[in-house]
Amino acid sequence: MPTYNKLVRDRIPEIIEKTGKAYKTEILSNDHYELELKSKLFEEVTEYQEATSDNEALEELADVLELMHALAKIHGASIEEVEKVRKEKADKRGGFDDKIFLIEVED
Repeated sequence: MPTYNKLVRDRIPEIIEKTGKAYKTEILSNDHYELELKSKLFEEVTEYQEATSDNEALEELADVLELMHALAKIHGASIEEVEKVRKEKADKRGGFDDKIFLIEVED
């Protein structure tokens, strides 16, 4: 039986069960859950960086966004609150639309 040892989406056990395969899961403590969310975020960002098509990229970005929802909850917030902070930062410092790449700044 393959070993995965990773956080999976909530319906994965149900999907595995429908195939008739046996599986083993556990419910994580809050601290372990937060660590696994961070690890999963890294995994999904890496998969986004390795995407070779727009469709693949969008799939991975959707996974990143799902993780952002879960991480916002861990920190006692909602994705709407995260969006508010993002908007405030964009208003103060701008976004990334202009594709500006800073080379150096004089001391």
